[in-house]
Amino acid sequence: MPELAKQYSNRERYYYGNMYNDTYSRSSSTYSNPYAQPHHQTVQFPQRQNQQPVRKKVKSKKADRNYLIHRCLSVAVMIAIGCSILPFGFNRVTKSMFFKSPYPEIKSNFAQEGFPTVSYLNNHLFNNTPQLRGAAVKKPLMLPLNENARIVGIENGIKNLMAQYPTIQPSVYVWDYETGHYADINASDEFSAASIIKIPVLLQFFRSVEAKQVSLYDEMTLTSDLRAEGSGGLQFKAENSKYTMDYLARIMITDSDNSSTNMIMSKIGSMTDVNQGIRDWGLKHTRVKTWLPDLQGTNHTTARDLATMLYNIENPKFLSMSSREKIFDYMGHVKNNRLIQAGLGQGASFLHKTGDIGKMLGDAGIVYTPNGKKYIVVILANRPYNSPAGKDFIVHASEIIYNYMVK
Repeated sequence: MPELAKQYSNRERYYYGNMYNDTYSRSSSTYSNPYAQPHHQTVQFPQRQNQQPVRKKVKSKKADRNYLIHRCLSVAVMIAIGCSILPFGFNRVTKSMFFKSPYPEIKSNFAQEGFPTVSYLNNHLFNNTPQLRGAAVKKPLMLPLNENARIVGIENGIKNLMAQYPTIQPSVYVWDYETGHYADINASDEFSAASIIKIPVLLQFFRSVEAKQVSLYDEMTLTSDLRAEGSGGLQFKAENSKYTMDYLARIMITDSDNSSTNMIMSKIGSMTDVNQGIRDWGLKHTRVKTWLPDLQGTNHTTARDLATMLYNIENPKFLSMSSREKIFDYMGHVKNNRLIQAGLGQGASFLHKTGDIGKMLGDAGIVYTPNGKKYIVVILANRPYNSPAGKDFIVHASEIIYNYMVK
């Protein structure tokens, strides 16, 4: 027995040292055991303490039965919901798309249902409806002014005039159609646009007319949200009065009517459409930020941008002849003739638009002289609030420019 125990001890050391299986089998003929049976024996050694026996997972029949019951209940609930809700949705939405709706008081917005992303994925707004437009126009729609030599005589004359009006900060631009000569005094500086912002609104309106998005004969209703104080008499008209777009565009220019301007912008797609048009034209310093009246002067422009707009009214690739005739008709009947027009000589014609808020006074247009001269002139003047010096400066600056151009 001691000898047998010694043999067992050696085998245990061999087994644990080489990390073999927990069972060590060997034939009985290898050693002598008086108590062993004559056939082969298997010697079983104890498991290591940190080694767990492998247990085979047995799936419970009860768990299978519960899982099947839950699945059946879920399907039953879904069928019940479908039977109660789907007929309602079919009658009110699906059926109305293909057949006459049994609920005529309920209107389905098929565009929204078919393209729901249009409400938040858009880069354009027309007639207060979000829309998707193509990529930004790479080539500006407006032609730039072809500038040649500077008109030093006009620039020096304006600078001398500025010395006489130290409280006035002006921006002046003049361009001669015949020669391309120009005068520039702070013409690229941004100024509050006041009512001169109605020039880009008018141009974008006629581009919408030519795109057949709106007609001159369409009617709009005057509502309280579009009614605006300040210049123009439409603010005193009765609620829900109707006017044609032609009439609204005319009084926007001739009377500088603020209410009609808001109505036109609302019709063609709000300030968003006007600003998008200005960007497409290639102008970077003109923008509309506020519905009229813009008493704080947040709508901005430059004398150079305004001159470019005036020049492109006669660009056949920008506006048609019929649109040009309408625009010039409006601008030829502006009632405020106390600024640039007051400094022109007898017999001169002027197509223009004025702007007037407390801190800025301005005028921009095209002059036709009796001797056939034609030039663009824009004068903007920042001034002390409502100071009459602003008007006097513009009139005298107009005289200097006119006398030089017709000499």
